[in-house]
Amino acid sequence: MTVGSPDMNNDVANFYNGSGTVRVAGKIRDRWGGNLHNGYWHDDADDAPPEVATERLTDLMIDLLEPRPGQNVLDIGCGIGKPAFRLLRAHAVRLVGITISESQVEQARVGAAEAGLADRATFEYADAMRLPFPDDSFDAAWALESMFHVPDRDRALAEAARVLRPKSRLALADFVLRTPISEAGMQVVDRICETFGVHSFSSLDDYLAQLSSHGFTALDIRDISDNVARTGTLLADAWESVREQLVENGNSAEVDAMISATRDFTSTPEFGYVLISATLD
Repeated sequence: MTVGSPDMNNDVANFYNGSGTVRVAGKIRDRWGGNLHNGYWHDDADDAPPEVATERLTDLMIDLLEPRPGQNVLDIGCGIGKPAFRLLRAHAVRLVGITISESQVEQARVGAAEAGLADRATFEYADAMRLPFPDDSFDAAWALESMFHVPDRDRALAEAARVLRPKSRLALADFVLRTPISEAGMQVVDRICETFGVHSFSSLDDYLAQLSSHGFTALDIRDISDNVARTGTLLADAWESVREQLVENGNSAEVDAMISATRDFTSTPEFGYVLISATLD
């Protein structure tokens, strides 16, 4: 099964362009070293702080991408650019990041300039389902926790295939649904979609079938659900710690829904998390 709707980009853009809850979430992101994606912990005994664990996940994505000097890399859903900067510091590549949030574009551009990376990093306002690039423009691409925001992931993967050159690598980090899904699990999915602007949840099999239909061959599939599960609890705890600030900037019911939905990622067994690397035939 796939959860998604083709005409829902506005709520995603509004979520990341917003002022109240997003601004405070940004403060938590800063406390986490600039990332607001999942962290990776080796096991239950691993006591790495979130700023270390989130960088580990970025490093895993870099490993899957296997970047080579001189390549042009597309960052689909770049956010404010923190993973992109880590990639650029480690490898002599050029990167174009896209997002449908004007606020994120501006923050990413400022961050690139401050990091001394603006000569190799470009950030643009663009829709993953309608990429404004010619065919065969890029040598590699990644989407780190962004595809689930895309209203029509199939179209986004088709666009990725179009702008990538043959034999290019695509790396993905995303949530998947473990099926069959219970009625209670489906209710959680609906709450998460509504709260966070999520539109493209599916089983891993459906995900791989979509990749295959656009000429991608999966090379490496890693289920790291157990390794990232701690993130939801830590993030919800962090938001609880600044709840009063959040409520000052937004509706208390919306804030509580956000905290509850974040905890649901950890407590609902129907959710899984995978890393996928694929190559374009």
